[in-house]
Amino acid sequence: MHASHRTRTSPVPPLLLTPEQAAATLGVGRTYLYALIRDQRLRSITLGRSRRIPYACLIDFIDTLTQRADEPA
Repeated sequence: MHASHRTRTSPVPPLLLTPEQAAATLGVGRTYLYALIRDQRLRSITLGRSRRIPYACLIDFIDTLTQRADEPA
């Protein structure tokens, strides 16, 4: 197979992110991310003793922020 015939695939994001990964993805600090979780603005799950943020929940959070920004003041 020639290189020109290969299809490029975009990288698939992990389904579950650590708080550090989620904070970096959103461009916020870890403390602020935990505040979002505590205030129930961002959903998360626990796996054993580990906290994880589903990638889909990050998308939902961003969609919510975008909808609020689009509302008339």
